[in-house]
Amino acid sequence: MSVGKILIQQGELIEGTRAVFEMNQENKGYDCPGCAWPDDRKGLKMDICENGIKHVTWEMTPKRVGPEFFAEHTVTELSTWSEFALEDAGRLTHPMVYDAATDKYKPISWSDAFATVARHINGLATPNAASFYTSGRLSNEGTFLYQLFARELGTNNLPDCSNMCHEASGRALAASLGTGKGTVDMDDWHKADAIFLLGVNAATNAPRMLTALSEGVKHNNLKIVHINPLVEAATGSTIIPHDIMDMLLFKATPISSMIMQPRIGGDFAIMRGFGKYLLELAEHDATVIDTAFIQKYTSGFDDYVAACRKTTWEEIERESALSKQEICKAADIYRNAKSAIIAWCLGVSQQQYGVSAIREIVNVLLLRGNLGRLGAGPCPIRGHSNVQGNRTCGIHHRPSEAWLAKMDEATGIRSPRQPGLDTVRTIEGMLDGSVKVFMGMGGNFAIATPDTERTFAGLRNCDLTLHVSTKLNRSHLVHGREALILPCLGRTEIDMQKSGPQKISVEDSMSNVHLSNGLRPPASEHLLSELAIIAGIARATMPDSRIPWEDWVGNYDLIRDVMANALTGFENFNTRVREKLGFRIQQPARELQFLTPTKLANFSDGALPDTSLPPGRLMLGTLRSHDQFNTTIYSDDDRYRGVKNLRTLLFMSEADMQALNLDNFDLIDIESFARDGTTRKVTEYRAVKYDVPQGCVFGYMPELNVLCANIDYSRESDQPAMKQVAVEVRPHKAST
Repeated sequence: MSVGKILIQQGELIEGTRAVFEMNQENKGYDCPGCAWPDDRKGLKMDICENGIKHVTWEMTPKRVGPEFFAEHTVTELSTWSEFALEDAGRLTHPMVYDAATDKYKPISWSDAFATVARHINGLATPNAASFYTSGRLSNEGTFLYQLFARELGTNNLPDCSNMCHEASGRALAASLGTGKGTVDMDDWHKADAIFLLGVNAATNAPRMLTALSEGVKHNNLKIVHINPLVEAATGSTIIPHDIMDMLLFKATPISSMIMQPRIGGDFAIMRGFGKYLLELAEHDATVIDTAFIQKYTSGFDDYVAACRKTTWEEIERESALSKQEICKAADIYRNAKSAIIAWCLGVSQQQYGVSAIREIVNVLLLRGNLGRLGAGPCPIRGHSNVQGNRTCGIHHRPSEAWLAKMDEATGIRSPRQPGLDTVRTIEGMLDGSVKVFMGMGGNFAIATPDTERTFAGLRNCDLTLHVSTKLNRSHLVHGREALILPCLGRTEIDMQKSGPQKISVEDSMSNVHLSNGLRPPASEHLLSELAIIAGIARATMPDSRIPWEDWVGNYDLIRDVMANALTGFENFNTRVREKLGFRIQQPARELQFLTPTKLANFSDGALPDTSLPPGRLMLGTLRSHDQFNTTIYSDDDRYRGVKNLRTLLFMSEADMQALNLDNFDLIDIESFARDGTTRKVTEYRAVKYDVPQGCVFGYMPELNVLCANIDYSRESDQPAMKQVAVEVRPHKAST
């Protein structure tokens, strides 16, 4: 019913319905531009979800934002529009340049737009005064061109959305296992005896995951433990879209063996509790841990044991807000599973101690040898289609020497070796004037980032901001002294180049690489592909570049031939990617080959941190509504949480509301407290009673990003700690 409403609202009842059968279909259709969950390896004909259809129809809308639209609206006026209204205006159709005299965007030719970018970049004292951001949607081929342009130019300033999402996952896994990725694939999900989900709202963020969970329960007696402060819609049961009879009969499959509700930041303590309990049992039963695996494949076990012994159950209970009995009950499910997967999402990685928590997850997996065999391993849940491919193909502000050397040899350039700026430091660079040119390849940087007002100030302090986009968003309105909007093809659209229609490739969250083929006519004849825009800017900026930009854009196979030599795991790229379902990049850690200094999997022995707050303060975590994908908001409803027509809210426990003498939907003010002593505030939000632990509150991003100070990033991962913001809540008092 929800999907039907979406198709009607977007005026795409026929084409939108067709899209249901064109997404995620074995190299024949286009990859869903939404989440990065892997396509089903069995060739499902309806491997889709509600949010994927929202995302595709949002891109397929018949509404257009062209020169006539911009002639009617000043930037000042558009700045008063909501995030929903801006994107709902429709697809961008022409390259536009900001005119300060009229406060409007006006048309510009592609050649003049490229020349404008070149003029600014070539006028910089150093290439490091430019920063090149990307969201996760950019294809592997586009990613490779984008990083190649930046590095031939002379900078590693390549911040991306991973800096705000799963940077902690990459750093933790690299330190523990020598890989920045999870080791499991869909076969593992189908064969696991137990799956533990930490900080994951599957129903909204990765709905197709529910298929694997449901089938595991039905066919494999899978045990599933949900660990999340919020009890979400699909925590208990689910109905899978391609199970038509189940849908018609409203027959749900239970997908929960146990639900645990820790306080925000309690994941580290839970995993430490698992380890401590298993080691205590192992003193009397040697089969509880896999001693042979530990001795052969790991390092640091004795130090880890000492850390577990030193950590008291009182500390574990305090930090997790769970009882020893509850933690041990969940640990028994883990102990009794022959194979187990532990998966996590931003609820873990966006913490101050996210790296330590994820390393503790790996510790628990190593204890029972849950690595390198079917149905077992660590699994970060990536949120955006191809965000993992972006990192694989070179979007990294501090790449390794080995990676750069291999890429340089394949392309003939000499990359800079100086580390570049990540997202947090790009904002600081814009504020202090050291970053003068900002380029955004997709996404909505202005509101996806923390510390909204400071980010706005940084963007406005740039000499040039340019954004490659499909739709109008806030970042186009919070701009530098000069600004460009460069419209590109969407993933659903035919990409026609000199050698014919092109296909691009993406990597999903489990390292599978496959093709995506646009099938619809472009929204405008004036659109260029993302690759063509990158190449056009590169040639205008570096006219003497020896990279054959024009030839590569004319035939993406030529790019893939170079990538085959530049990227480990992409050998024979053009042939392998055309195989049914593509190919999986080799994961050495899955084969128990660890690219760490010790050549082994490393236990960690970090102390459990004290994350308690002063009396009167609460811990805020930001999250998405069900009717939202990252910063794209489809409506002000959140059906799965029972909210309608409201986004300025704070989910609170009944106990915390009673302590503040608040009734449901009372007006409140929220003030945050940064580590540098500064405060930030929003007013006239609504307190909404919800099943969350006392002391924890939750509200929507991007609205509450304003409360997360840019200085409050994790010292372990450099990620903004958007899941651990100290706040005080007060009843709102109307001014007299």
